[in-house]
Amino acid sequence: MENLDRGVLAVRTNTDEVLISWRILASEFENASYNVYRGFKKLNTLPLTGASNYVDHTTSNEKYSVSVIIDNKEQPLSKPVDVWNKTYKKIPISKPEGGITPDGRTYTYEANDASVGDLDGDGQYEIILKWMPTNSHDNSHKGYTGNTILQGLKMDGTILWTIDLGKNIRSGAHYTQFMVYDLDGDGKAEIVCKTADGTIDGKGTVLGEANADFRSENGYILEGPEYLSLFSGETGAFITTQDYIPARGNVSDWGDSYGNRVDRFLACIAYLDGKRPSVVFTRGYYTRTVLAAFDYRDGKLTNRWIFDTNTKGNEAYFGQGNHNLAVGDLDGDGKDEIQFGSCAIDNDGTGLYSTGFGHGDAAHLGDFNPERDGLEYFMCHEVANGTTIPAIDFRDPKQGNVIWSVKGKGDIGRGVTADIDPNYLGAESWASDGSGVYSSKGELITTTYPTAGRGASFNMFAWFDGDLLREIVDKNLITKWDASNKKTNILLNAYNYDGMSLKSNNGTKSNPCLIADILGDWREEIIYRNSENTELVIFSTPNFTNERIFTLMHDPLYRVSIAWQNVAYNQPAHTSFYLGYGMKTPKTPHIYLAKK
Repeated sequence: MENLDRGVLAVRTNTDEVLISWRILASEFENASYNVYRGFKKLNTLPLTGASNYVDHTTSNEKYSVSVIIDNKEQPLSKPVDVWNKTYKKIPISKPEGGITPDGRTYTYEANDASVGDLDGDGQYEIILKWMPTNSHDNSHKGYTGNTILQGLKMDGTILWTIDLGKNIRSGAHYTQFMVYDLDGDGKAEIVCKTADGTIDGKGTVLGEANADFRSENGYILEGPEYLSLFSGETGAFITTQDYIPARGNVSDWGDSYGNRVDRFLACIAYLDGKRPSVVFTRGYYTRTVLAAFDYRDGKLTNRWIFDTNTKGNEAYFGQGNHNLAVGDLDGDGKDEIQFGSCAIDNDGTGLYSTGFGHGDAAHLGDFNPERDGLEYFMCHEVANGTTIPAIDFRDPKQGNVIWSVKGKGDIGRGVTADIDPNYLGAESWASDGSGVYSSKGELITTTYPTAGRGASFNMFAWFDGDLLREIVDKNLITKWDASNKKTNILLNAYNYDGMSLKSNNGTKSNPCLIADILGDWREEIIYRNSENTELVIFSTPNFTNERIFTLMHDPLYRVSIAWQNVAYNQPAHTSFYLGYGMKTPKTPHIYLAKK
């Protein structure tokens, strides 16, 4: 996994108060203590052995650094960092130039989903931002789109590279899934995504035929070559390209003739051998489904396995996918499986189980019930029928056994899981079926839903304040469930915050660009864009915490969840251990750090 630096963050929370926080690396979690310095002055009398934050009562804006003490020996200081004068940091971004489609319609660009990775091997995260044209389309809608653009950014807004995917990659939530991860263990992340003729890499090199145009009169792209390409995270340059697996073949074989189902793509990172990361790209989930896993080793991208529901013996997996996926060690063998909606694929590319419950829009994988071993999976269903297919189910993903479920009929489009209520051990789950909020054991807690402004909230979460309960992130609000009074309190309103008008992404999905533990201690940062698309705004917590937890980015399930968070209908990341009210000290994960 990534060899991260100390990640020191200093945030002014009052005129005379600075909150300093830092990463506890998984490798030092059990025995390390820390010293905090303002300039060259050590602030703590005794080494800090608890949570990795410290409040300095000062009006000074000197830089801060942190040292780790291991075996009674103080290690060198971290690189000094400036103080954020607000609880947020603005990052300037440069909007790409818009254009005109062949049917004469103009479009501009909006910042959209983001990911993070250490692109240059310095132990610090960079941002990879997807720019979407304002005429992007869902697969079910016809129309031309502008090009999708990926951009590598330093935390100060410096543009490292720009990749233009070209006119032969249609723009929309289901088309471009981009994976950012250090796949070969050299300490620098790579970028992997689907490309086509006309894609331009970060060095200006064009893939295939530069002038090729395979768009139909309805804006769909149903012919022409398709590629899977891997780029250098440091320069944006092509490293290797190969044909996309699977090929589209006969479009109508995927369930319709106009291109809705054939171009439904997902992607993820998974430790399929339990040791090194692989990348998995997919096609289809309403009908035929194909997953193809690849390893990137020694400069080469090679296919590890292919799972195809058209293969004899895989019929039960037909039409079981979601608008998203999840990755984790489902069966306890130390290797990752792919949780693919109502079914799961084993680490070796064979089927693990299929419930037969069919397609759904949202689902969650993590340790949600600390009283039972292993992971749990919560899912809502689009074709609930009141008998054989539930509205929602909470299952053991090892074999697909349903632990509890709720009956219902119709399209249950949204559902979420997080620990928001301290009165019930484990995470709470609720969905848009209207039945209410349930405990990890399936007990109905309340029929009053957490809200985001005027309506119920079913979208994203963050560990943002100082306690172990999770906050609700929906639209431009960060809210907190008040379990005693069955109401939702607003912690931060980003519609108009400190004079900034901030935006969420992807229509009713209403997600920020990214929610991830990218700086400071274990709590998550939230990245929004401003309404002018000239700045990204990173919010960090203003609150002190007493909870000592290693950086979530060193938990393998959480880290690969951040990699797939940008995929299709964004879902929040969860951890492989129970992180919530009443949790036990998490076990140190068995990880090895990539070389710098």
